[in-house]
Amino acid sequence: MKKLLITLIIVIPFITVISHASFAQENNKVGISLLQPSSEDVLGASTLVNSQDGDWGYVTLVIQENDRDVRKWQDLFEQLREKHLIPIIRLAASPQGEVWRRPEEKDAHEWVDFLNKLNWVVKKRYIVLFNEPNHASEWGGEVDPESYGKVALAFARALKESHSDYVVMLGGLDAAAPQYPTQFWDSGEFMGEVCKDAQFCKNLFDNIDAWASHSYPNPGFSGSVWDSGKKSIRGYEYELNLLKELGVEKDLPVLITETGWKQGVLSEDTIAENYRIAFEQIWAQDTRIQAVTPFVFKYLSEPFIGFSWKKDGGYSAQYNTVKDLQKKKGNPEQIQKGTMEISLPDMLIARSTYHFSVSLKNEGQALWNQEDGYTLSIKSNTDEVKTLVPDVRKIRPFEEDRMNITIKTPAKPQTIELTLLLKKNDEVIMETKKHTIKIEPFPSLAIKTSIFPKMVSNGEDFEVQLFNTDQELVFSKKGLSMRKGTILVENIADIIPGHWYRIVLIGYPYIPRQEIQVIYKGVNKITLKRLLPFDADGNGRMNLNDLKEMIMNPQFFLRFIPWNQL
Repeated sequence: MKKLLITLIIVIPFITVISHASFAQENNKVGISLLQPSSEDVLGASTLVNSQDGDWGYVTLVIQENDRDVRKWQDLFEQLREKHLIPIIRLAASPQGEVWRRPEEKDAHEWVDFLNKLNWVVKKRYIVLFNEPNHASEWGGEVDPESYGKVALAFARALKESHSDYVVMLGGLDAAAPQYPTQFWDSGEFMGEVCKDAQFCKNLFDNIDAWASHSYPNPGFSGSVWDSGKKSIRGYEYELNLLKELGVEKDLPVLITETGWKQGVLSEDTIAENYRIAFEQIWAQDTRIQAVTPFVFKYLSEPFIGFSWKKDGGYSAQYNTVKDLQKKKGNPEQIQKGTMEISLPDMLIARSTYHFSVSLKNEGQALWNQEDGYTLSIKSNTDEVKTLVPDVRKIRPFEEDRMNITIKTPAKPQTIELTLLLKKNDEVIMETKKHTIKIEPFPSLAIKTSIFPKMVSNGEDFEVQLFNTDQELVFSKKGLSMRKGTILVENIADIIPGHWYRIVLIGYPYIPRQEIQVIYKGVNKITLKRLLPFDADGNGRMNLNDLKEMIMNPQFFLRFIPWNQL
């Protein structure tokens, strides 16, 4: 058919870069021809082919040589990725009057350059080399099998040499075309002419990976669903047999990129029932068939309105029938590529809780999110390590996200080994290198200071706070005592040995004192400035309100007697 952190110890950032494909398990054969869809069409197609437990159905799209806009088509690919639709791309030249311009071998370079700029939805890049070349209108006004064969070989070689993931198909043939050179060629005669030179035929099919078939129910697009033969929905069987006769040894998977009954000739209900039988009892049962994308999701004008599954104000009966068919949950290969970065120290404290930031950058094809089975986890050599990891939010290709993970260390000193994993359905797709961390016992801190104007600096109810370089409170301890100018803080948890901390000493009615210092494992010492009892209102600052509070409470002035123990 014709279709137009500042640290004193080493903190090692673990960056993992990966690139591999996840393994396919199931295939959802159900698809639809979209041509050049709107966002609404993409949603409608996804609802159609991925319903009833289905996932990752197929859509056939057409890209013309005068429409090679990378941004436009990448945006569409992102929609297909979001909706789990596998694209089959049919290449098209450009219209010249009533016919399509005949492609030339030299055109292959520009097509390859364009197609390689796209981040494809799945690993396999399905390409159909033009449309029904046994029609003169599709090949510059004259059917020319020899020309088509040479162009197809040039394109197939260029595609395969540029990237091994291309799945290249010859253009689907019109199996109902008569033998009327130079306007129409019988599809069998056409392929016979393409393959008249055995070596050329071998060279061509060495670069062909699948077979695109236009298996229409003829005559008049109204044939019985049970018919067989060249001009039926089983037309692909005739075509595969023909290839064997022509010496093609490959067993090519079949993608029926066009098929369908025409409304008006048959009732909607009859067509809907035909599709039910075809999908359930014919196409689903044939293991050679990889995909079926009937023509066409939406075409609301002549000459193809009779094939349109979408109508003004709704959908045809066949849309609803196929939507309600039970389907398989496809799992196509997708290239998993990206980076995962986390900075972990070589030393932590026992019985402590830590928060670390993880950076995930998606540079592959899959959309990473919890709904699609993606999870982040930490593997440890001991179950004494407890972790809390958030859900993976939606990370599209070439997007980056940061998330915080929580690690609780064992109660006793030991050596632990941690590995950060990104999984899909329990399959590891990315992991950091194993990192060894030594768990140390609690450090302590001896704070040396004095109280103005005391001769002997003793006191009660002091609090010590530790803030990290991000000004986050990581440790505090209240009810501490000062004896002869020394406060001993024991069992310090939640700090990273060797890091800088702001140490704050609080105690009423003294102005808080603070100092920045590295805290190491073991015993740490620090000297703070003398404590001044001028914070009568307890707000942490000295101001006029403090004087007011002192006057209202005369006993407060006893604190200024050197030998008084208040």
